Amino acid sequence: MPTTSPAISGATDADPAAAGPTKEKSLPLRIKLSYGAPSLAGAALAIPIGIHLTIFYSDTILVPLGFIAIVKAVARAMDAITDPLMGWLSDRTRSRWGRRRPWIAVGAPLAAIAFYAMFTPPEQFSGIQAAFWFATTYTLYYVFHTIYIIPHYGLGPELTLDYHERTSLFGIREGFVVFGTLTAAVLPPILIDNLGGERAGYSAFAIIFGALLTILYLNLVVQVRERPEFANRESNPLVPGVRRVLRNRAFRVLLAVYLTGSITGAIPGLMMPYFTKYVLQPDEPGLWLAIFLATYFGAGFLFLPFWVWAARRFEKKPVWLVSFIPGFTASLCLFFLGKGDLIETLVVLVWAGAAFGASLFLAPSMQADVIDYDELYTGRRREAQYGAMWSIMSKFMIIPSMSMPLAILASMGYVPNIEQTDTVQFTIRAIFGLAPAATALIAFFVAWAYPISRQVHEQIWQGIEAHKRGEVARDPITGRSLPPISQRGIDETLSWHLDHFSSAELRAWLRTGLAALKQRVRIYLGLSMALFVGACVGTSGEVSLTTEPGLLAVLYVVAAGVSLTAFCYHLIRLRATRTLDGVTAEDVESHLGAVQQLGRINQP
Repeated sequence: MPTTSPAISGATDADPAAAGPTKEKSLPLRIKLSYGAPSLAGAALAIPIGIHLTIFYSDTILVPLGFIAIVKAVARAMDAITDPLMGWLSDRTRSRWGRRRPWIAVGAPLAAIAFYAMFTPPEQFSGIQAAFWFATTYTLYYVFHTIYIIPHYGLGPELTLDYHERTSLFGIREGFVVFGTLTAAVLPPILIDNLGGERAGYSAFAIIFGALLTILYLNLVVQVRERPEFANRESNPLVPGVRRVLRNRAFRVLLAVYLTGSITGAIPGLMMPYFTKYVLQPDEPGLWLAIFLATYFGAGFLFLPFWVWAARRFEKKPVWLVSFIPGFTASLCLFFLGKGDLIETLVVLVWAGAAFGASLFLAPSMQADVIDYDELYTGRRREAQYGAMWSIMSKFMIIPSMSMPLAILASMGYVPNIEQTDTVQFTIRAIFGLAPAATALIAFFVAWAYPISRQVHEQIWQGIEAHKRGEVARDPITGRSLPPISQRGIDETLSWHLDHFSSAELRAWLRTGLAALKQRVRIYLGLSMALFVGACVGTSGEVSLTTEPGLLAVLYVVAAGVSLTAFCYHLIRLRATRTLDGVTAEDVESHLGAVQQLGRINQP
């Protein structure tokens, strides 16, 4: 079995395993705590949004479910668009405070203000007025959330390059996450009971954790320093960066797993209040919801040290695979529960919660290892760009799970605050139990293909160091030789620029000329805009001030978000065509040869 990393165990430089990043010193506990602590407040804010917000607006503020579904779809589509932009901006920022911290210092306080406004709609607002208030505050919250969270996640992989030290760093961060979620699960009903209602309770919650979010992130800005060797590196162009991210085989596997999970990712939090209130039907649904959440997140908090120990003892991938089993089986069991099955639900939630913390810290730790693999190929560090790519694709996948269940419930005849029909109850059980179980099973089998172990990671860094010495490296995943960038026979700056275009487009350029390439990009741009306009028209046709929007309206919104993202993508590419006039056919052929060679190297 693998042993502890030399950087952790105190091995000397003579230890042959201490090559590459394992020579790094362990991070001081102060830095780990300062980096991880803000996630306590961030996770605490996420719980009311993911679990309480929908039923608060549907059953207390009386905003129709269909409008809530539309607002969520629109806001998260916009959020998905801003993520890659924020990653690009963070990587390109140059200041005395570094690339990440200025954005964190601005975004966190603004997000706290938007969160407070979201849970304190004016009491005179109802119906459409309340829906517009919800739309505005919900959208602003996620814009400001993106401003601080993308740089925060980009900062983590830069703090240490050691395989196991990353497990420790992200384990501490996710410990704060689980503790924050546990606190947020228990506190709202206490505040609601003691302050005389949901409005007052959520308002107090927003003040407490909004202030905590601001204070902890400002402490991070003061305490945590960015690595100057990363902060001063050349930034990456946005579209070529995305294209090169997708060439990373290890990242594609990891991304496929989480995209599969994202298909139903929002369902557990979204549907738990409805499952508790309308399927289990306890006398005090608010109290039992708090008990269920505390049980789930409490089990996650208690078992988190076990998962961190297991990942260091048995490596990340085997532990990751094992963690899928409780989630799949628990979701399946929930489908078969019904009225009065409160103790049974608690038992299932303990089983499910035991694995909750595993993926939280393993995902960013494994993603950081994937970013190292990218550096072996590109010679660049692109933490924020990878984080943004991860975020945008996951968020587009999660939009349906945030909005379609609400639209489906509305179409099945859901009416708030009454006993639901058998059809509605069955729909709630199926969405809450069967859908997450199916995606968890698929993700489990996809995860088998993840290729990076501790030994592979050490070899990746040996290859990076070989490239720095001007030597040919060995790709430890494929076993093939990988020359350093200086020996690939290409102008690397020009090669990055040509990556605005696919290999097929570049070959067509060689056959038909530059004018044809520019025309092709203009056509793509026009088609994207046409699809966006068409989706907007379709949405407007499905939404009115007197009729609750249905499932089709949500699908139109998702299509609008995807097509708008495509429009921005092709707009950047069109701008890039303006600087191609001096590029020769030989330049293009050299670039295509390098891409083809690297493609062969990066195949199993």
